Amino acid sequence: MWLAAIQLVSGRNWQDNREQIAAELALLPSERPLLVLLPENFALFGERQGYLDGAESIGEGPIQQQLAEWARDYGIWLVAGAMPTTIAGADHIHTSTLVFDPSGERKGHYHKIHLFDVDVADNHGRYRESETFSPGEEPVLVDSPFGPLGLSICYDLRFPELYRRLARAGARVLLVPAAFTAVTGEAHWEPLLRARAIENQCYLVAANQGGTHETGRQTWGHSMVIDPWGRVLASLDSGRGTVLAPLDPGLMDELQRTMPVLSHARLL
Repeated sequence: MWLAAIQLVSGRNWQDNREQIAAELALLPSERPLLVLLPENFALFGERQGYLDGAESIGEGPIQQQLAEWARDYGIWLVAGAMPTTIAGADHIHTSTLVFDPSGERKGHYHKIHLFDVDVADNHGRYRESETFSPGEEPVLVDSPFGPLGLSICYDLRFPELYRRLARAGARVLLVPAAFTAVTGEAHWEPLLRARAIENQCYLVAANQGGTHETGRQTWGHSMVIDPWGRVLASLDSGRGTVLAPLDPGLMDELQRTMPVLSHARLL
């Protein structure tokens, strides 16, 4: 079983981003089963109006149609990191992860719970996701051959209680699509990722945006796959590319047998 994260430098235009993704998918190895994670904003990376105009209803739209076709054509589990999705009757939207199985069927979706409303010392400065997006309400697990997949998006990474809930519900692989800024990423990206993997004894796949975008925003990259002991199995510093690593179910089982931290936890 294999885990992969595709790193992109997405722009405002879906067709251009689509070509980037297609080029990486064409280079995937032949081994199956294979899970492939796309980053946050894989389809559209721009400003508020672009997200509003490009949002699709869950289960409908050309972006989701393409995702389903890719999953089916390549025979992969494709986790579409995060894209804008509509909320009926609302002027705000969700940013959502969608999971497709190798038949192209959508097996689940997750709406980002924690919104990035912060000030960062970079050339963008002010980030207010709540001006465009509404938060999701519920953690989500999706069953798969790799074990239950625990879904999250970017800023969620700073809230360990979400991942502990996913782990206690049975998650075996934690997924973190992101567009982490260069400033916050350099300081905190890898330590947070490794902590989430270690404390929950799960594999973790993180797909980040990785470069300077049309808007001038700079993202950190360093997409990676981490094992339950906290070892970085594969990583990519910057630019477009794919990281790939095997999943060993026996490692998770052995760690949970010899160091059963989840059953030892007393403050729940």
